Amino acid sequence: MLLKKISLQNYRNIEFASLEFQGNEAFFVGANGQGKSNFLEAIGYVSALRSFRTNDRRILIRDGAEEAKICYELEHEQRGATSLMVGLRSSGKEVECDGEKVGRLADHIGLFPTVIFGSADIQLIRGAPALRRRFFDLYLSSLDRTYLKTLQVFHKALQERNSLLKNEGDEDQLEAFDAQLIPAGVRLIQMRQKASLVLNEQLSAFYESISEGKEKAGFVYRPNLEVDTEESFRTMLEKSRRRDQMTGVTQRGPHRDDCLFQLNGKDALAYGSEGQQRGVVLALRFAQIRGCRERTGISPLVLADDVMGELDPVRRGYFWQTLDSDIQVFATGTVIPEVVAKRSWSVFDVREGVFTPTGE
Repeated sequence: MLLKKISLQNYRNIEFASLEFQGNEAFFVGANGQGKSNFLEAIGYVSALRSFRTNDRRILIRDGAEEAKICYELEHEQRGATSLMVGLRSSGKEVECDGEKVGRLADHIGLFPTVIFGSADIQLIRGAPALRRRFFDLYLSSLDRTYLKTLQVFHKALQERNSLLKNEGDEDQLEAFDAQLIPAGVRLIQMRQKASLVLNEQLSAFYESISEGKEKAGFVYRPNLEVDTEESFRTMLEKSRRRDQMTGVTQRGPHRDDCLFQLNGKDALAYGSEGQQRGVVLALRFAQIRGCRERTGISPLVLADDVMGELDPVRRGYFWQTLDSDIQVFATGTVIPEVVAKRSWSVFDVREGVFTPTGE
């Protein structure tokens, strides 16, 4: 997939910008706070119709404006030339693809993948389990719409079950919601287990290259419940029902799953240095690119948000060497790195939300 043109109106600090791209490499250079990350955020919005930086849609709209707009023109492996428009208001969003309204997220997610490399990636190791679940869910949803549908069914049933628990619903009502929750939950666990094995294999291979074979890394799925049948899940829910009723929430299930990153067989959080941890998440992102290409046949757009400043020279060199030449990459930085100066990059100077092509 290639982004040929993007136009922004009233998006964060960008009043208006319209940029066209001829090649696969574009670099945005400027001081901090000028709009570089905002621009990458707008590109990334195409994937899941949400920001990778915030859950508050209102702050994406420029101060004083009622609406922000993002318009994309893409060349797609499966759809050919494709136009997409996203309108953002404080009350909601409107999405059109080739002139037709997109009504459901399930009809959109996975069609226009992006992979983000950023300094905050290290929080996938250091942060709360919810961050890792969110990454895993978004990744698997982009590869398999069956996974997304199953996830939606599970969370809808979970929300209704929790509401019933808070309102002291009776046993018959709980069992009715359990009948929806259980099969979706078991299916989620099974799909996560299968996908984690593939992701672990790919991450391990990329990390081995980064460390020149001196270290090993891994990705391990840690389910909250060790169940493999609907009956075993039902038994666990029955055992924890009294506690669920006391707390008003469902205590056990795949909504409490976690993932563990390993270095040489040990927990990367406890035993890895900052450089090693950044190497692990770097390998994870490359595994994400490979998984997307192999499963969907679509090449994701790569967004590298000032990631070079967080990497040592070895990992920085690996980043540029490993990116496939046919993948389109958009990168930002406060200075132009040597690798950009040596290659045919389109370079844009960014100042106060204005993007100016340079002669680099």
